Amino acid sequence: MAGVFLRDGSFRWLERLSIMRHLTTARLLPALLISALSLSGCIPLVVGAGATGAVAAAQDRGLEQGVNDNEIAFEINRRLADKNGDLFRRVSTQVNRGRVVLIGTVARTEDRLTVVEISRKVDGVKQVIDELQVGQPLSFSENTDDTVITTKLRGEITGDSKISSINYSIDTVRGTVYLMGIAQNQSELDRVIAHARGVSGVRNVVSNVEVKSSITQQ
Repeated sequence: MAGVFLRDGSFRWLERLSIMRHLTTARLLPALLISALSLSGCIPLVVGAGATGAVAAAQDRGLEQGVNDNEIAFEINRRLADKNGDLFRRVSTQVNRGRVVLIGTVARTEDRLTVVEISRKVDGVKQVIDELQVGQPLSFSENTDDTVITTKLRGEITGDSKISSINYSIDTVRGTVYLMGIAQNQSELDRVIAHARGVSGVRNVVSNVEVKSSITQQ
């Protein structure tokens, strides 16, 4: 679903509302969704915006964990919307294996602390990584530039045969690229970071990616 640009520069919130409606079904009826997936092979489970159940199953975190992660994202978004519509519009989340990364801009330090506290209280959350920036909302042009960066980087890592791009989430805020997911090895992660740094307009790259070998040792 395409993002919708608003006067305050927050173009993602309508998209996220749509995702949340679909996630409600996934949260209440996961068994039915998985059954439907096995029959049709093309029923969306909304593991990340626009992802299909087949994509979720192919990810290293697995289908069940993908659904759990989206339940967490859904609940964080719901609580933010209940608390303050402005926080809901300004904050995005990346969730992988119960690890939550908070991304976006908030007006005050107090808002930042509120978002972190809300996220920590959601069932299933194992870790909250605060990458929020305090400042003005993103402008229309900033949102556009960030979307271009994310799209270019997604295309580059998808086209790299040495990268399992399906395992990576990408967000960009004011030229800072945030990476989340599971890398097959350090070499693959290094390639992803190199691609990110090479995209025009990127100012910084922040990786919260786990390397697969470190996960299996836990």
